[in-house]
Amino acid sequence: MPYFAIHCIDKADSAELRAATRPAHLAHIDQFKDQVLVAGPLLRPDGRTMGSLLIMEFDDRDTAIAFANADPYHQAGLFESRSVTNWHKVLP
Repeated sequence: MPYFAIHCIDKADSAELRAATRPAHLAHIDQFKDQVLVAGPLLRPDGRTMGSLLIMEFDDRDTAIAFANADPYHQAGLFESRSVTNWHKVLP
């Protein structure tokens, strides 16, 4: 199965929305945990969260986009931008 990088940047001043939606977001990812290569928040230099990065296996890009569209963070309007990009693992 190919990998896809889901790269998301939060809207400004959205820390409360992120915190309120986090349990549902984690539950969503947990349903696909066998497909997760790596996942976690993107951080500003001061350590505050500014977005999310997930690298996951899916059959195709349409399935990756459907997963991203169903993410409670996306549905709550947390993200200023989001991209779903094919990714090729080289190392390790």
